[in-house]
Amino acid sequence: MVKRSIIQKVQGKATQDGAGVKLVRVLSRPNIYSFDPFLMLDAFDSSDPNDYILGFPWHPHRGIETITYLIEGKIEHQDSLGNKGVIEDGDCQWMSAGRGILHQEMPKAAKRMLGVQLWLNLSKKNKMTPPKYRDIVSKNIPIHSFDNVVIKILSGEFLNKRGAIAPDYVPLTFVDIAMEENAAFTIPTPINDTVFIYVVEGEVDFNQNGLIEPAKTAYLFSAGDRIEVNTKNKSARFFVFIAPPLHEPIAWGGPIVMNTETELQQAFSEIRTNTFIQ
Repeated sequence: MVKRSIIQKVQGKATQDGAGVKLVRVLSRPNIYSFDPFLMLDAFDSSDPNDYILGFPWHPHRGIETITYLIEGKIEHQDSLGNKGVIEDGDCQWMSAGRGILHQEMPKAAKRMLGVQLWLNLSKKNKMTPPKYRDIVSKNIPIHSFDNVVIKILSGEFLNKRGAIAPDYVPLTFVDIAMEENAAFTIPTPINDTVFIYVVEGEVDFNQNGLIEPAKTAYLFSAGDRIEVNTKNKSARFFVFIAPPLHEPIAWGGPIVMNTETELQQAFSEIRTNTFIQ
């Protein structure tokens, strides 16, 4: 029995992406090997539609999965496969870009836009898999409540409970946990998987170390079989991400993530010659 401890804290930086969407880039290029297989985490939290309404017009992806989860808000999306959809409060959009897809994501004005987008790497054997979408509707996400703790299991398996989906490629467990003040909860984890927690709101104390860890921060943990989370005078909400590392080289250029520079340049060549979509 080995309790995990924090080995890295990342607060991220305010930036803009797409057509001018204001967000906080929590994880990015400096973190790709320590957080393997997680590539990027963008967080957004705004009550001003001008911060996000211009959205993310048509753009390509290859070699990754993008996972967009909204606590609050509304985003319309469509892609080069002819898919269209809308995710709203509590919904999640899971896109496997695979060998290549064009899509756009256009947020709509809402009282609050609160959520994250995670980029999950694909292994070499799955980089060129056919692209697909999976929309996870809030009502289909299993919820478990006990001892002032509410747990939503979006993917994978947690506490011997199945999530809304079983991932096709990297076996990601993605859990949304809300804790009232003065609560305690132990998160079980596979010993050697990569585990990080992003605190959305509130404050937490990990493993009763006496340090109050703030929100809007990602915490990477050492190997081990559990993480003990405690709240004090404030409630907290956080996301738990658990997946085995790929241990593969990464060649990353904009929206394309491959294993080699040659594969990366091939993708951009296909984009220029309109042969990217197969």
